[in-house]
Amino acid sequence: MSVSLNCFTISAARFSKSLSMEIKTARRGPQGKGNSVFDRLGAGQGGHLNNSSNKICKFWLSGRCLKNPCRFAHSETPDVATIHRPRQTPYYPRSSNALVSNTWRRAPRNSQNVQEKVVNHMSSENVPRKSESDLEDIKRKSPESISESPSECSVVEKDSNLENVVEEKPLEHVPTKTAERVCEFWVQGTCVYGDQCPYLHSWFRGDKFKRLAELQGHNKAVNGIALPLRCNKLCSGSSDGTIRLWDCHTGQCANVINLGDEVGSVCSEGPWLFVGMPNVVKVWNTESGAEYSLNGPVGQVNALESVNDLLFAGVEDGVILAWKGTCKSNLTFQLAATLKGHTHGITSLVVGGGNRLYSGSKDHTIRVWDHENWQCIMTLNGHDDVVKSLMCWDKYLFSGSLDCTIKVWASTDDGSLEVIYTHSEEQGILALSGMTDPDVKPILYCSCSDKSVHLYELPTFTDRGRLFAKQEVQTLQIGPGGLFFTGDQTGLLTVYTWLAD
Repeated sequence: MSVSLNCFTISAARFSKSLSMEIKTARRGPQGKGNSVFDRLGAGQGGHLNNSSNKICKFWLSGRCLKNPCRFAHSETPDVATIHRPRQTPYYPRSSNALVSNTWRRAPRNSQNVQEKVVNHMSSENVPRKSESDLEDIKRKSPESISESPSECSVVEKDSNLENVVEEKPLEHVPTKTAERVCEFWVQGTCVYGDQCPYLHSWFRGDKFKRLAELQGHNKAVNGIALPLRCNKLCSGSSDGTIRLWDCHTGQCANVINLGDEVGSVCSEGPWLFVGMPNVVKVWNTESGAEYSLNGPVGQVNALESVNDLLFAGVEDGVILAWKGTCKSNLTFQLAATLKGHTHGITSLVVGGGNRLYSGSKDHTIRVWDHENWQCIMTLNGHDDVVKSLMCWDKYLFSGSLDCTIKVWASTDDGSLEVIYTHSEEQGILALSGMTDPDVKPILYCSCSDKSVHLYELPTFTDRGRLFAKQEVQTLQIGPGGLFFTGDQTGLLTVYTWLAD
């Protein structure tokens, strides 16, 4: 019995010594570098249990944990470089068109799910089309050169089974540069991607023009810009109740006129400056300093237009007032007519040829007036929303509306107006203006509610560039020498210029 007990005691001592050696060995790595062999990163590989917390094991940190598996994590904190690794996807959510490329594919026969992609609504045979020379250039392109770029339209032969449809592509086919959006982080000065950012680090896109200056001073929306004749000042009116006069040479604000109420519109004729406000139109002569107040409007004056000795004011109540200037003993303005017909507020006025005045309104219509006999001669009903802007160019009338369309109107043989072309945008139209570039090509400026201004070459509406702003651009103005101006809702007035070759 004593022999057996002694054997048991010796065996227990040997087992205890062996266990102690194994524990010491387990605390070191196979190379003896002091790394624990229980460096567990996840369950199934010596990691912590699924039902454990994400806390780091304090015994493992001190090199004394003997549990395997342990319900606490046996891993160091993630590397800082891993935490700040640049993300693979952009910050902004991709638009619904992000996965779309303009390619051709065979559509299923008798498919009810194939939708046609409408680019422009054509309502007449007089719509501008590609010339024969353009078509010859397309024909001369080899199929190899066309097929190399997946983003270009491939030229295919006529086939009754082919439809002009859009095919979705995987993410790798999406262009890395999204040229139609300004990087918000770049605006804030925090973008870390630099040239690798998929969004624009610029306030405009296009060739042959540049951003010349930013005129900061207004703290609310700019609602009107004017350049009085024989005056070296640029005038701007704002919802902040002020008129600012900017030196055209230095870009500095030379004077601020505090009117005490919102400025809804601004225009000029010769040296005269007209400012539309609630219930009144203010008039200044920039040469003599004479000042007048024209009473009569009921509500905010949202639109002003002048021609020769006539001044027209479009008011929020839907009425158009006309004043005539006289120079008998002293220059005065006399109310000549009150034009009624619109059922909602006036938003735009423009004078065209043939003694015609065109007015756009919140009632979705355009009215044509004879400003000699003060009669409405026709009403145009082509838009489905507020008509925000009107522009006469050559023998055509352009109208822009919140229904996301620009319509081109032309006279018919019987003297009426009809739509000969409709251009569609994704956002509502806020303002229209136009001028010629250094190559004497007509350029249309179209401000949209997506905080950008589109530039199109007429008559084909070819894209020529885009201007971006922090808020919607409500005002466009053309200046001399290739200058053009924009005024947005933040109060910023921006100057651009065309570049001569």
